[in-house]
Amino acid sequence: MAPRFLLIGILTLWPMAAFAEAPVETPRAAVTASRQMVATANPHATDAGVDILRRGGSAVDAAIAVQMVLTLVEPQSSGIGGGAFMLLHDAEQGGLTAYDGRETAPAKVDDTLFLGPDGQPRDKDEAMPGGQSAGAPGVVRMLAMAHKEHGKLPWADLFQPAIALARDGFIVSPRLQYLISTDKHLKKFPATLAYFFNAKGEALPAGTLLKNPALADTLERIARDPEAFYTGEIAADIARAVQTAPINPGTLSEADIASYTPLKREAVCAPYRVWNICSMSPPSSGGIAVIQIVRLLEDLNIAGAKPASPEAINLFVEASRLAYADRAKWLGDPDFVAVPVAGLLDDNYLTARSALIAPGTVMEDAPAGDPPGAPQAFRSIEPGEIPATTHYSIVDQWGNTVAMTSSVEAAFGNRILVRGFLLNNQLTDFSFAPMDGGAPAANRVEPGKRPLSSMSPTIVFDAEDRPVLTIGSPGGPLIIGFVAKTLIGVLDWNLSVQDAIELPNLAFFNGKLFLERGSAALAAVPRLTAMGYAPQEAPLVSGLHGIAIRYGADGGRTLEGGADPRREGTAAGD
Repeated sequence: MAPRFLLIGILTLWPMAAFAEAPVETPRAAVTASRQMVATANPHATDAGVDILRRGGSAVDAAIAVQMVLTLVEPQSSGIGGGAFMLLHDAEQGGLTAYDGRETAPAKVDDTLFLGPDGQPRDKDEAMPGGQSAGAPGVVRMLAMAHKEHGKLPWADLFQPAIALARDGFIVSPRLQYLISTDKHLKKFPATLAYFFNAKGEALPAGTLLKNPALADTLERIARDPEAFYTGEIAADIARAVQTAPINPGTLSEADIASYTPLKREAVCAPYRVWNICSMSPPSSGGIAVIQIVRLLEDLNIAGAKPASPEAINLFVEASRLAYADRAKWLGDPDFVAVPVAGLLDDNYLTARSALIAPGTVMEDAPAGDPPGAPQAFRSIEPGEIPATTHYSIVDQWGNTVAMTSSVEAAFGNRILVRGFLLNNQLTDFSFAPMDGGAPAANRVEPGKRPLSSMSPTIVFDAEDRPVLTIGSPGGPLIIGFVAKTLIGVLDWNLSVQDAIELPNLAFFNGKLFLERGSAALAAVPRLTAMGYAPQEAPLVSGLHGIAIRYGADGGRTLEGGADPRREGTAAGD
């Protein structure tokens, strides 16, 4: 068993209710393969992805099948009503593409969208449910773009596992039952009440066979033509549901949906020891922050620290505080604000930032820096994401590698069910306050803009430019820490990807350390307290799913899959 080590994500302006989650699952056994592999948050989705690979599909083909099944079986986390980021390594061409399927704000919004009558930001929990928080969904067109460029099987074939499962039904898991029963907004909307609850108004019990013929019909239409989602009856029904929502009606229109455009971005990459770490670029803040954390730790020799030691925890906490400070100030949608990507990853800048950390002590303040090329006219404000997201990793027989993180934002999105799928509430990832200290917020609401995200799909390459790890996680702003901890576990401590995923999590919130409930890190409380932290115990649920790729001297390879025991996912392959 791997050494149990706590690493962190930083939380700011994030509701404490977000710590609540379903009971932790049992540890996963190691999974290996030599040809192809899929790791997802649900066994049905993993099976669908593996089936597509066995039929000669590419990693992108498998990703499409996985996403459609997750729309059905993990509706609290992702689906066709939301958005996603995908990182794809093309083994034949040797290229890396970052696909941006993040939702966009409607044309009729402005930066007062989430202000109350008094001009002050509204409570996020009040703003989430209903139509006002819905952005134009992006995942279907993004996947269609990727399939056109990298698919091998016919588009329609990739929908068949999800269509069959929606018609025949799937068994409600204990985790899904728990999340339904603890959500306070689902019953406010007639369609979600009818779908997720029985005639007595009770959450569907675990073990219930749940069918979704409406989703099966929707998927059949999209299988024939992905544009069926963005024009015609489906788009009209989405717009109508948003604009007539019984709570917080919104402005998302058929025109907003029809005009949605997925984008291809340049991934952010930086060297780390003998590897090259690549992740998602803005409008996700995740890639930059993950890379900043590990680069700061490189200068602090985290590899030489004992995994379970308070010293190692201290280094990770302080490096993460600095990365999150930069994230809060400088990051936003690059199509609307000038994001100093190169400056934030500049070697001299990170060396100077690392020098702010004195091992064994707690910084009184962890300020944002002034990276080279940074503008001075704006500030960002933490959007405060809720961790209702999913991540999956795929490697196909040709070596094509996918890291994809997909989300509807909050658990069950905005709780509006349309044609069998839930809509997102991604607009609440924008800064609610349009100004900060007299300067406009980089992440303020603007028409057509993509909200800041923490999603961090990541692929690591070796010195020969071969992928050696694909990883990612849900978790709102904690995603960054969850991914960074796994990178350190695999790259610095030579752990298996499964053992690195199982390393305990922690969070830093309002000046306090929250240690994962029941973890070995609790033994470090006295030392951490003496350093100046105020550690407390809390459930911190990641959803890390990854694949490590190890190459033999004979040119062969071993795929090693990992699935987070805190959720219900699996890894499988051949």
